[in-house]
Amino acid sequence: MVTSHKPFSGFSVDDAEAARVFYSEVLGLTVEALDGGFSHLRLDDDTYVLVYPKPDHTPATFTVLNLPVDDVAAAVATLSARGVAFIRYEGAPQDDDLVMRGHGPDIAWFTDPAGNVLSIIAA
Repeated sequence: MVTSHKPFSGFSVDDAEAARVFYSEVLGLTVEALDGGFSHLRLDDDTYVLVYPKPDHTPATFTVLNLPVDDVAAAVATLSARGVAFIRYEGAPQDDDLVMRGHGPDIAWFTDPAGNVLSIIAA
């Protein structure tokens, strides 16, 4: 086994500044700017995700970050009012608010400005 320090995840974006604004001002996460356009999305005191610029970025086609919330429908309403567009997946049993219920925890998906898929999911 490789001996490591605290692990973390990361994903790329095509516009570091647009990502910083989205994650901090729209989602309300704490974003720490680093050199070279890199950022840490602080999820709690000990956990972060690295967001890094990549000129030939291709959006992830899977969910790169799940954000647990107490009330998914309320979070959808709040984020929709801030301009976030939620995704309707063909064949997924999503309601009018684009929340999938009854197939695991309630969940709704959206993308960041770089096209990466994110979700809000019942805590």
